[in-house]
Amino acid sequence: MSDPAADRYAPENLERFFVQLLKRGPNYTTEMTPELEAQQRAHLDHLWHLHEQGKLVVMGPVLDDGDIRGFSIYRADSVEEVMELSSADPGVQSGRFVLEVHPWMTHKGILP
Repeated sequence: MSDPAADRYAPENLERFFVQLLKRGPNYTTEMTPELEAQQRAHLDHLWHLHEQGKLVVMGPVLDDGDIRGFSIYRADSVEEVMELSSADPGVQSGRFVLEVHPWMTHKGILP
């Protein structure tokens, strides 16, 4: 007789993703200038584009004032792929943000 709880954690019932932490970079500032507002809009547009491509599953800001400013979950083949996709982010290119990426898994079907 099969144990449903044990089966839940069988490798074939798990799916790998990548969690990306968006952290304060060396050029991080909270002073909202027209330039920073435009960069923030471009940052959000970049993320939305990755979502439309099916690479970015979820994303959002962190609401406290710590070093981590946001996190995302990617559907990709490798940490390198996530870093490549993220390197075009205007916020990363400017040094406002830096990235940290970690492989992660959860149950198949739990995320869209």
